Amino acid sequence: MSTALMFGGAFNPPTAAHLLAADTARKAVDFDKVIFVPTKQVYVEKDQGKDFAFGDQERLDMLRMISISQPWMEVSAYEIEQSSQPRSYETLCWLRKQGYELRLLMGSDKLPELEHGWLHVEEICREFGIVCMSRSHDDPHRLIQNDPYLRTLSPYFTIVSLPEETQDVSSTKVRQKYLEIQQDLKELEQMVPEELHGLKPQLLKGELL
Repeated sequence: MSTALMFGGAFNPPTAAHLLAADTARKAVDFDKVIFVPTKQVYVEKDQGKDFAFGDQERLDMLRMISISQPWMEVSAYEIEQSSQPRSYETLCWLRKQGYELRLLMGSDKLPELEHGWLHVEEICREFGIVCMSRSHDDPHRLIQNDPYLRTLSPYFTIVSLPEETQDVSSTKVRQKYLEIQQDLKELEQMVPEELHGLKPQLLKGELL
């Protein structure tokens, strides 16, 4: 049976930090795969309050394109294909039926949300276990010990420290850059004849110079 970490999230868009963090965690627990499971667009926009969201198919395509060169990476469209956003426990159970031995992979920033913001936390812990990625500004060990609820679940947590390179790259920053580029392209269109609008990629790369 293949061992895998289930990594759910918006991936709006996926970044180099997502890849490095996931592979670091995978190696730390000696698992075979990380399964990236993007959430539904409507959940990203409404429930998570993101400033804007790439579409379901766009995020799925980006992840699949990345996975071609990452043999340890798999991508599941399970949550996107459902009529409403599934809970993590439901997705874990579905993936288990596909033949995986699983643990849930998440960032340490999610720990304070578990008691009141998640469902089936105890089932996730007891049936699967949680691999928690620690960021440089977090102390998940102390957080768990100081929280009575998390402390009861501590035997089911595995804490993995992430490299510094993962700290300064976020999907938020990438989205901001994307929006800036989109605005620059609009301004560029106003500066050149309409006949040149289709040459934007070549102009930006300097291929016509």
